[in-house]
Amino acid sequence: MLVPPFPATASAEGAQVNVPPSLRERARVRGPSVLLFLSKRLVTMLLTMLAVSALVFVVLEVSPGSVATKVLGPYSSPEQRQLWLVQHGYTAPLATRYFAWLSKVAGGDFGYSTRFKTPVHAILWPRLAHTALLGLTTFAVMIPLSLTLGVLAGMRAGSVYDRLISLISILTTSVPEFASAVVLSAIFVFSLAWLPGTSSMAEGFTWRELVLPTAVLVLYDFGYVTRMTRASMIDVMHTDYIRTAVLKGLPWHVVILKHALRNALITPFTVIMLQINWLLSGVIVVEFFFAYKGFGALLLEASLNQDIYLIEACTMVAVCVAVVTQTLADVGYTYLNPRLRFEA
Repeated sequence: MLVPPFPATASAEGAQVNVPPSLRERARVRGPSVLLFLSKRLVTMLLTMLAVSALVFVVLEVSPGSVATKVLGPYSSPEQRQLWLVQHGYTAPLATRYFAWLSKVAGGDFGYSTRFKTPVHAILWPRLAHTALLGLTTFAVMIPLSLTLGVLAGMRAGSVYDRLISLISILTTSVPEFASAVVLSAIFVFSLAWLPGTSSMAEGFTWRELVLPTAVLVLYDFGYVTRMTRASMIDVMHTDYIRTAVLKGLPWHVVILKHALRNALITPFTVIMLQINWLLSGVIVVEFFFAYKGFGALLLEASLNQDIYLIEACTMVAVCVAVVTQTLADVGYTYLNPRLRFEA
């Protein structure tokens, strides 16, 4: 009597189906492996934020005297500075002050802004929402455009369409934001008078004021994502399973949509997730040029005016967004790539 190489299980029809132990074991441990993977990423996020918070605190508040000078102004007297230091606990050891500051930040208390004469959270969250709106608008235009052009170029590598798309991508990526902002303003604001030249939203929200900042960001960034998508698509189109699907006579759109597209999106997905950090704090030029009241302009204004508490708050928010997007990129990359598994 022949013994099967692994235990048999009953199927829905009553027949016995031999299931390899590796598959049964993988199905049993995959859930805990995912939880362990996410737990590791969460611990890494927290440790990164703690390390950055300590670095920021030491750099900005290692000298209590300089903090008092920046808060009270250069014309304050030594007696006033000393009184302020005593009132705000700056006579305590550095470690004690750090943990006290960290507990306040964890509770949403970032301090008082010397530039805007208001609590930091009152100015931080609205500015962050403005930048989030600008980022969502940019992504809504950039991602479909760049992925579509990248896939089209990668499908026909070396063709006229590929060369044209690659040329446009290189040209737009090579032009800095301030240059494209000047050109677009000259055309649509001064020559045609179709769009407003500023996006301050002084008279309330209007979509017309988002057009130019969004156009500048899309022009600068879509070429990079397009080139990454094109390169990934070319690699996928030369794999054996794509050749097999074509030789089997499958329709071309089935080969692209069902077999090639998912694997081709692995690299662009990671690149797109990393663009969130750029859209958060790397759009200072665009926000400043169009007077857009966003997070990048707030960080610039805080730095120019040496607003310590506002700088600390902006830095911690930027770090939080960075580690969260990096974690999401890792999880998404593992999900999209069938060759990887959530391993302990």
